[in-house]
Amino acid sequence: MSTAADVLNHSESFDVEAIRRQFPALHQEVHGKPLAYLDSAASAQRVQSVIDAVANYDANDHANVHRGVHELSQRATDAFEGARHKVAAFLNAGNDKQIVFTRGTTEAINLVAQSYGRSVLGPGDEVLITWMEHHSNIVPWQMLCEQTGATLKVARINREGEVDLEHMYSLMNERTRIVGTVHVSNALGTINPVKDITRRAHAHGAVVLIDGAQATPHMQVDVQDIDCDFYALSGHKMYGPTGIGALYGKMEYLKDMQPYQGGGEMILDVMEDEVTYADPPHRFEAGTPP
Repeated sequence: MSTAADVLNHSESFDVEAIRRQFPALHQEVHGKPLAYLDSAASAQRVQSVIDAVANYDANDHANVHRGVHELSQRATDAFEGARHKVAAFLNAGNDKQIVFTRGTTEAINLVAQSYGRSVLGPGDEVLITWMEHHSNIVPWQMLCEQTGATLKVARINREGEVDLEHMYSLMNERTRIVGTVHVSNALGTINPVKDITRRAHAHGAVVLIDGAQATPHMQVDVQDIDCDFYALSGHKMYGPTGIGALYGKMEYLKDMQPYQGGGEMILDVMEDEVTYADPPHRFEAGTPP
């Protein structure tokens, strides 16, 4: 059976009812009317194939990934790393090791703020975002600036609901260290010119993080073409479970970033007074993952 994405991608017109049938949550009435779900920007409903895949894992393959040599652990690990390969291909990342699994976009942005930002920012440095951002791409930078003494700059949006690019570019200078911008606005639907924003930011030596939570469910994303340094996304906006997401990062940054969470899986060796961290992406994936 074709998935909803297959139907949308391979046909100029599509059968709405055929797509609706793939979503069990839509097979119900609310207040006496067939459910029309319009809140996918917050969290999309799940297709039957996702529900079946999770149920099959819970019933047959559940084990701690990377922690055992028994058959179930091997199967779980293979599926887990297979998903990493699929995400890398989905974003056109250079290789699988550039994909870090997180709890979602929010954790991905916090990871960059703490593991990268705290090591490079200081008083006099600046972080640039826009007034279009979701709280997950505002608050982590506010916290980071409080921790480091850096300054948060915010680009305006105009009456058409677009980023005022002239204002944004005027705020970029030699003090700009990080630029964070949403790819597609969750409230306005505005699609930002992230490739051009990235190019302008790089010209000032700044690193670019893109919040792709709303873009990845609706459009093809090519991180190599955009040339962004970090790209964050959430699984639950793309028909998947809550509590999963991913961060794409250029290896030149990931390999030098220190983990901001410690625990199992993210280490190679631990002594009483010394620890050797695992290579990316596993150094950023402490503990048992979803």
